[in-house]
Amino acid sequence: MVTMDRFDHILHWKLKRGSHTFPGQDGGTCINEAAIVAAGFAYQPVRSVHDMPKCFSRPICTLAMQLNDEASDEERQQLLPFVARLACADTPEVEQAREAYIAARMRWRLSFRKRLEILSGALAIGRQADELAPEEVRTRMAGVQHCASAPTSVDEHPLISNFQGWVAGIF
Repeated sequence: MVTMDRFDHILHWKLKRGSHTFPGQDGGTCINEAAIVAAGFAYQPVRSVHDMPKCFSRPICTLAMQLNDEASDEERQQLLPFVARLACADTPEVEQAREAYIAARMRWRLSFRKRLEILSGALAIGRQADELAPEEVRTRMAGVQHCASAPTSVDEHPLISNFQGWVAGIF
């Protein structure tokens, strides 16, 4: 399991449920939006994994988005160590293997910790994301935060995010 020890350079980034027009000074994005910035791309809202640059693994980003949107605010911050690891798209065969790995392990009512383990396992299949220097990631993420005009981000579709949160709480 990935620990937070090596990720102090992004600990000032707050992960939130849903898509965000632009991050706030606290970060305030979903995991996939944060991953785009960490990988060196310009910030963009992510409404679906198809909004991700091609170098991002679709099955892994789908699982990351699901974990992000179903997690409590506290649990969601445990996704921060994965932010710099999502830009790992591979061959179609590897992407299919990742998708099969995830599908075979995801079950109804798994704990957040167990689902994090599935994310870690899927990330171990195939190509790994390029190792990013902590200072490089810190600079990229701080640059976006510096451009923010508000202290915190605003959900692009707050009603949808609230509904997703309520549904996740029921199940």
